[in-house]
Amino acid sequence: VQLQASGGGLVQAGGSLRLSCAASGRSARTTSNNGMGWFRQAPGKEREFVAAISWNGGDTRYTASVRGRFTISRDRTTNTVYLQMNSLKPEDAAVYYCAAARGATPATSTSEYRYWGQGTLVTVSS
Repeated sequence: VQLQASGGGLVQAGGSLRLSCAASGRSARTTSNNGMGWFRQAPGKEREFVAAISWNGGDTRYTASVRGRFTISRDRTTNTVYLQMNSLKPEDAAVYYCAAARGATPATSTSEYRYWGQGTLVTVSS
């Protein structure tokens, strides 16, 4: 399974971006039965959990700092996961990674994920 993240870019503080993550490959369809998540890593910091969604989209998890500003969603028919980011802050700047979980629930730990995308850079100017 290959995960391709896109949608990153430069935005002013208070602005919005929508990240996408498309699964492809021979086993891409299997990701529709797995939880999906977004993580981010800023320079000099560890990768941290941002948001996750269950296999059917019925359950979501967010880290506290983005709750109410970010929304994770998925389209199982196209094997795509989205992260709508509103009211962006300079501290949201990082490389954002999407990942496919080993299970069906919205996992929050990196160890619970099996496949990772290559990352997309989000820069927020103040």
